[in-house]
Amino acid sequence: MEDTQPKAVTQEHTLVPSPAPSLALSPAPSPAASPAPSPLVDRIAVPASNNVEHLNVNQIQVVVRRCSSPNVMEETTYFIPRNPVVDAGTNTDPPVVCCPLLRRFCPCPPRGLLASLITKVFLAAVLFGVVWSITEDECLPGGNLFGITILFICALIGGKVVALIRLPKLPPFPPLLGMLLMGFMLRNTPVIKEGVYIDFKWSASLRNIALAVILARAGLGLDPTALRKLKSVCVRVASGPCMLEACTTALISHFLMDLPWVWSFILGFVLSAVSPAVVVPSMLLLQRDGYGVEQGIPTLLMAAGSFDDVLAITGFTTCLGMAFATGSTWFNLLRGVLEVAGGMVVGLLLGFLIQYFPSVDQKHLVIKRSFLVLGLSVFAVFGSGVAGFPGSGGLCTLVLAFLAGLGWGSEKARVEEVVGWVWDVFQPLLFGLIGAEIRVSELEGLTVGLGIATLLIALLVRILFTFVCVLCAGFNMREKVFIALAWMPKATVQAAIGSTALDMARTKGDVQLQKYSMDVLTVAVLAILITAPIGALLIGLLGPLLLQKPKNSGCGSKPEDDNETPVTYESTL
Repeated sequence: MEDTQPKAVTQEHTLVPSPAPSLALSPAPSPAASPAPSPLVDRIAVPASNNVEHLNVNQIQVVVRRCSSPNVMEETTYFIPRNPVVDAGTNTDPPVVCCPLLRRFCPCPPRGLLASLITKVFLAAVLFGVVWSITEDECLPGGNLFGITILFICALIGGKVVALIRLPKLPPFPPLLGMLLMGFMLRNTPVIKEGVYIDFKWSASLRNIALAVILARAGLGLDPTALRKLKSVCVRVASGPCMLEACTTALISHFLMDLPWVWSFILGFVLSAVSPAVVVPSMLLLQRDGYGVEQGIPTLLMAAGSFDDVLAITGFTTCLGMAFATGSTWFNLLRGVLEVAGGMVVGLLLGFLIQYFPSVDQKHLVIKRSFLVLGLSVFAVFGSGVAGFPGSGGLCTLVLAFLAGLGWGSEKARVEEVVGWVWDVFQPLLFGLIGAEIRVSELEGLTVGLGIATLLIALLVRILFTFVCVLCAGFNMREKVFIALAWMPKATVQAAIGSTALDMARTKGDVQLQKYSMDVLTVAVLAILITAPIGALLIGLLGPLLLQKPKNSGCGSKPEDDNETPVTYESTL
């Protein structure tokens, strides 16, 4: 007889004459009576030789026979529920499955992606609670921490969206465009701008930290080996177009925008720097496909870009110190020279110091070196302003980072990787804050028009002079045209140093200086919006058309005819 309750175990006793004990299974009969369960029900030891048959019902029948006398054998039948009462693994009742489909997509307790999402939301809520309990109103709408967080998240999303825009056979658009536009939208949207507020001191501090990180990356990225390989052509491409564009911008902006000469040169050096954030990824794509590798064009532009930025930042910091200094013109000029010399001397001392400390036998060497490079860079940028020599901090950072990397040798790459992680955090903040500084209500149409005119004229001069600089470098006509057009994108340096003068002018409280610095920042933002996407598109479109693929399998090997392509280098990036 089958047991109607699944958790019950019944037994049946039968006396059968048999000469020997055995254990067997038989089909489930219908017993006449079900005596009380035996205490052995909970522990049924079935030998390995026994045969347990799973019936097509909800029970398993086990028949146990044993001899109680020579002529009498006792037979006991047990009916065990097919579903166990407890889970053998967890010693708990089996879970009740009410909806298999729901349990499949939403397990309990959650696992996988759902559990990860819940964990991250919970961690964010705990972090917000801790920070709110410490800072109170700063984490609420209208507070600085709330504004910085919203700006960072929006800038990050904007950069990801722009990076997803892919055109066939073209490099991706620079994510910094999305970050810049998101900051601009947050500042100029009527309802949002009241809740997303960031004090100018907080904004200036974050931008200066980002500037210190950029300078540290530029110093570590300087490659003396590439400079020795590229020789004079690298020096010409790095210094010639940069200086001529700075002077051209200064001349035009002085007469068109009515800027003083020192502020004209500040604008000139802000615009004269090329952007590694646009040039380097595009060149790496071309280098991967072999375009221009035998002629060393990707290596030339990537290596010269770092030296171009160093020269522009050095000229900017020198002119910036002169613009905010008091006294005669000759005294201010001498002061600028002294700031450059002082920054180099301090950078040399600090660079040699961190070459040897921490020593190579210490633990966590990369973390300590990265902390010292970043910490000294931030200290140099902020400390020079406190000491009254704002033009020396940037050059000091460049020198110390370059010397430290020179002494570390191959270990420099690991420090560069850590500094790159820090830059990934501050890049959305920098471009978002730069975009948030532009207010449509305060823009003057005449200033924007004259700024665009100044930018376009300076770009034309830069392109023509870059073409002249590579005339005697062994490139053919199409390669010279490509180098000249690829040497125009602007983004990172303009965002980093474009607002520095505005921060200092706000600190001084001088309305006229704030106007000059706002004009500089406006033209810098226009330069980013115009040249960054156009430059990326030109490099991606013209690279396969104007550059040659390698004629042999060794892309970086020297060609047989030195007269045709005398410049042959292997990329070091």
